[in-house]
Amino acid sequence: MLPSGAWAKRKPRGRRLGWVRSDARGTMWARQEGLHHPHPHTVVRCPSSSSSSVSCSGDSEEEDMGLLEVSVTDIKPPAPELGPMPDGLSPQQVVRRHILGSIVQSEGSYVESLKRVLQDYRNPLMEMEPKVLSARKCQVVFFRVKEILHCHSMFQIALSSRVAEWDSTEKIGDLFVASFSKSMVLDVYSDYVNNFTNAMSIIKKACLTKPAFLEFLKRRQVCSPDRVTLYGLMVKPIQRFPQFILLLQDMLKNTPRGHPDRLSLQLALTELETLAEKLNEQKRLADQVAEIQQLTKSVSDRSSLNKLLTSGQRQLLLCETLTETVYGDRGQLIKSKERRVFLLNDMLVCANINFKGQLEISSLVPLGPKYVVKWNTALPQVQVVEVGQDGGSYDKDNVLIQHAGAKKASAVGQAQNKVYFGPPRLFQELQDLQKDLAVVEQITFLISTLHGTYQNLNMTVAQDWCLALQRLMRVKEEEIHSANKCRLRLLLPGKPDKSGRPISFMVVFITPNPLSKISWVNRLHLAKIGLREENQPGWLCPDEDKKSKAPFWCPILACCIPAFSSRGLSLQLGALVHSPVSCPLLGFSAVSTSLPQGYLWVGGGQEGAGGQVEIFSLNRPSPRTVKSFPLAAPVLCMEYIPEPEEGESGDESHVATEPSATVHPTICLGLQDGSILVYGSVDTGTQCLATCRSPGLQPVLCLRHSPFHLFAGLQDGTLAAYPRTSGGVPWDLESPPVCLTVGPGPIRTLLSLEDAVWASCGPRVTVLDATSLQTQQSFEAHQDEAVSVTHMVKAGSGVWMAFSSGSSIRLFHTETLEHLQEINIATRTTFLLPGQKQLCVTSLLICQGLLWVGTDQGVIVLLPVPRLEGIPKITGKGMVSLNGHCGPVAFLAVATSILAPDILRSDQEEAEGPRAEEDKPDGQAHEPAPAPASHVGRELTRKKGILLQYRLRSTAHLPGPLLSVREPAPADGSALEHSEEDGSIYEMADDPDVWVRSRPCTRDAHRKEICSVAIISGGQGYRNFGSAPGGSGRPAPCGETDSALLIWQVPLTL
Repeated sequence: MLPSGAWAKRKPRGRRLGWVRSDARGTMWARQEGLHHPHPHTVVRCPSSSSSSVSCSGDSEEEDMGLLEVSVTDIKPPAPELGPMPDGLSPQQVVRRHILGSIVQSEGSYVESLKRVLQDYRNPLMEMEPKVLSARKCQVVFFRVKEILHCHSMFQIALSSRVAEWDSTEKIGDLFVASFSKSMVLDVYSDYVNNFTNAMSIIKKACLTKPAFLEFLKRRQVCSPDRVTLYGLMVKPIQRFPQFILLLQDMLKNTPRGHPDRLSLQLALTELETLAEKLNEQKRLADQVAEIQQLTKSVSDRSSLNKLLTSGQRQLLLCETLTETVYGDRGQLIKSKERRVFLLNDMLVCANINFKGQLEISSLVPLGPKYVVKWNTALPQVQVVEVGQDGGSYDKDNVLIQHAGAKKASAVGQAQNKVYFGPPRLFQELQDLQKDLAVVEQITFLISTLHGTYQNLNMTVAQDWCLALQRLMRVKEEEIHSANKCRLRLLLPGKPDKSGRPISFMVVFITPNPLSKISWVNRLHLAKIGLREENQPGWLCPDEDKKSKAPFWCPILACCIPAFSSRGLSLQLGALVHSPVSCPLLGFSAVSTSLPQGYLWVGGGQEGAGGQVEIFSLNRPSPRTVKSFPLAAPVLCMEYIPEPEEGESGDESHVATEPSATVHPTICLGLQDGSILVYGSVDTGTQCLATCRSPGLQPVLCLRHSPFHLFAGLQDGTLAAYPRTSGGVPWDLESPPVCLTVGPGPIRTLLSLEDAVWASCGPRVTVLDATSLQTQQSFEAHQDEAVSVTHMVKAGSGVWMAFSSGSSIRLFHTETLEHLQEINIATRTTFLLPGQKQLCVTSLLICQGLLWVGTDQGVIVLLPVPRLEGIPKITGKGMVSLNGHCGPVAFLAVATSILAPDILRSDQEEAEGPRAEEDKPDGQAHEPAPAPASHVGRELTRKKGILLQYRLRSTAHLPGPLLSVREPAPADGSALEHSEEDGSIYEMADDPDVWVRSRPCTRDAHRKEICSVAIISGGQGYRNFGSAPGGSGRPAPCGETDSALLIWQVPLTL
């Protein structure tokens, strides 16, 4: 045995780490496979060994993990140190050394924090007499801290050896994989995370009831060098893995392709992301349980609400502290108070918050307030009402509205049935402007009948009035929009009055920011959809009991619609793409609840007959057909081509002066007769911009685009590449394409990566350079020559593939082309399709960390995959949809749209933004400023879209808004050329299904984006696998043989 403090270095013989400690106060570390010690008093720990049995249910730390009491804090491993930097390192190698230094430094700091928890808090509390915290409570509060410290002490030792040999090996990814992929790490951290809320609750209660304990915490905090509280130290394990992920992402960015550490880093990133996701989900569930328990304590045991909360059937979807406001009938604020609002999966609960006697400990431990329930109501009866939308959301004639917290409506209020909440009479003012515009339009018509010519009474002036009123209406709409940004108005059912007339009451909450408002409206909307029969449940997790209900965040079936309006023809589905269109006219709530804005293009046809394209608008609450047209042959594939990025960031004046040169989004169609058609998007008229025939008139099986080419995979194994052009049509379809022979069979699928294109022919995949089109390499994805690769989807650094037969999908690395994983989908569907042995994958899609798999039986399987740059390995069991098709799933497609960034601006940012960004001259806040310098004015015009800062000099002294949209003529008499907005008229009565394209807004491009996401599956008919045959399920919207689209809505990721 070595003397205390001596260290023995041995050559590693395996990856498993073993730790031996004897009673002689000596310590010895060794890397060995199986380490046994004959001494009867020796403690043996092998926590990293995958063969060691792990127990998580023990109450005593002595029994946990099969480990005995050991003074872990005595361990003093050598501090990892990087040697002097060698000469001749590349810039990336220098950066990698610095990142390694950050990893070493942060790990050392983390281990020290864990030691402080034990040395400064746990040990003194255990030894203190009289005890201020019992030994049992100490064990609960500091549960698993020692095991976490042990894991990281072991990691630190392995890290020190890697640091010592860094300049010769430059490898660290495999160390993270070996250290944090073990189930023991997840078990230890899971126990800690699940216990964290309970531990904080014990600390809070002890602070309130035991002054000696509170004094102990204060004294320890004051004595610590960094003044970090016990809570600050104990929250660090929860934050550790996100910190690791950021460091490894930086390391990966500076690790070139072909480096021996690159694949290991990607795998390490995957392991850490998976671990962090699982811990986040467990923390979320633990917090949810704690919140519901806290809420349950505030309700009497005999109440119906208590029974609902304790039934275990409730999921907490959202809870937040909001400010309830009460307004008078003139819009003035009467009072406001903070409330805690709970959105459960089927009810909404509002509670008062009580912090009495707890404020002095708020700096030491987070407060868990006591609640007093104010009201609760069933979710289907809750309505979100926006300012200016009061008329359409409920029956005003049969419902009397009262304001929560205000006195009963006065007789006048009852007579008019109008109560104003929040912004005073904004909607009324907008209606007045609309009436005034109608009058001015009549005046304009009368002016047009004048026979004489008058300087101040002519059509130019009259049209100027009309334009100015339209601009004023736009301003008023923006005020209403701004008022809605942080104001959540809920209409709730109350008790009927004496005559039996229903009374509803309005509650107005102010949310902390626009993001919170969006979150509440979105979750309320989806929770209501989630209560429909087809979503109860909509997904099942194939666990041991086969009945585990999926969590709320899973996609929710929003609607099922026929794919084609012409029911008589039995049209087969071919392909679908989403063409996003962003429009600022969409209301605030509509943005938060609607499907992604834009249009769905659905293509198909009849074998041996013609084709059909159906275009659906998603700009309404439910999809609606806006256009349908026939084609000469069935549609086999589609590709959406967005605007090129160069055009978006190009010079605005160039775009304005040469509109013909602007490249708008296009949709490319590949037909069975070899035609390739290019269409403009709906907002530019859906005209056919170009057409061509494939070489040899071969059927076009797949289309993909890259920045340089449009690729078409043909039936005879030819890959046709059409180069990009600079004209209005993005591709040169007139000249013969570059043709490459990939193989003897059909090219079933194409995949466009950053610098390469993958093309499949039979079981082989060929990798081509995206620019030069030279073949880089080719590999066999399946050993059976009769099997073809039919689908390829990319995520992170991997590509998942499906095949023409068999129920397996395979994962390949994008850089080394290595086969990394194989998953059998049939094992996930056995409980849904008992006795069904043959299963084939017919479609694949990856979206927001989920791999969607469609099968020939109409079943859809959802598997979790990492979202980051790592390897998209499947680590969970996934979920199976109970909603599917009667036949094969023909395709899975995603629809996404970015929420308009100005929606995220709070009122304060709205006020500060223009001044900060545009250097606006000082002027009165509510009165139009004099015309500024022309270029500043034009910049303001372009960004705001409002032209109301100009004044007619002869009427400047009169009251009322200035009614002109034109600039006064400059002193030299030369007329300034109007900017683009001057002639644009705001169409109030436009059909929201078809919006006219407007120029993209440059403002707020840097702001955080929120994605609205929907998933669309196409197939034959609709089937609910959860209902028994012949059961009383909801009637299907289309027949079993008709082509149908199922649309799932995904909760907004905020």
